[in-house]
Amino acid sequence: MLDLVFNASAWASLLTLTVMEIVLGIDNLVFISVLTSRLPTEAARKARALGLSMALVFRILLLITLSWLIGLTAPVFTLFDHGFSWRDLILLAGGLFLLYKATHEIHAGIEGEEDESGNVVHAAFGATVAQIIAIDIVFSIDSIITAIGMAEHVPVMILAVVIAMIIMFLASEPISNFIHRHPTTKMLALSFLLLIGVSLIADGVGFHVPRAYIYFAMAFSAGVEAINILAGRKRRGAKARA
Repeated sequence: MLDLVFNASAWASLLTLTVMEIVLGIDNLVFISVLTSRLPTEAARKARALGLSMALVFRILLLITLSWLIGLTAPVFTLFDHGFSWRDLILLAGGLFLLYKATHEIHAGIEGEEDESGNVVHAAFGATVAQIIAIDIVFSIDSIITAIGMAEHVPVMILAVVIAMIIMFLASEPISNFIHRHPTTKMLALSFLLLIGVSLIADGVGFHVPRAYIYFAMAFSAGVEAINILAGRKRRGAKARA
C-alpha cells in the first residue's frame, strides 16, 4: 500500500479515474436533482445525501467484487444474433425506467400536479429514495465496468470513487437549487434524462453510443440555456430601470 504513495503511475491513474468518475456521475447527479425537485427543501437535501451515499456504497462494493462484476459482461442468452449479458439487461431496464420517469415528469411539469386545495403535490420521500437507489445500481455498474482496466490497483480505484463522490455531493445542492429557481432548466434536464435513457437502451442491445457525443450535446444545450437565462435577466433589469 505504501508503494502506491510513491508510484507516479498510480497518481496518474487516480487523477484520470477521478475525472472520469465525475464525468460519468453527471448522469446520476442530473437524475437525483430532477427527482428531488418536488420534495420539500429539507427532505430533498436528505434524499440527495442518501442517494449519493448509496451510489458510493454500490461503487465500492462493485470494486471489491471485481471478478463477479466482470462476469456480468458474459452473455447469458442470444436474441437476434446479439448475446445479452446481465449488464445489458440492467442497462435496458435502467434506460426504460429513465424514459418512463422523464416522460412522467415532463407531463407533470406541463400539466401541473395539484391537490384539491390547489397546492402542488410533493413526491413521497420513500418512493423518491427507492427510485434513486434503483438508478444508482444502473449507473454504478456502468461506471465501474467502464473504469476497469484504467487502474491496476483496487485501492486507487476506490479512492478515485470517493473523491468523485465528495465533489458530486458538494455540487448537488447548488445544481438542485439552480434547477428549482429556473423551471426551464428542469425541462432541459429531463430532456437529458431522455437522451441518457435512449443511450442506455442502445448500449444494452449492442449499439454503443460514445459518451462524448452525449456530453457534448448536453454541454451545448446547457450553454444555450445559460445564454437564455442571462438574456432574460438583462431584459428584466432593463424593464425595472424603465
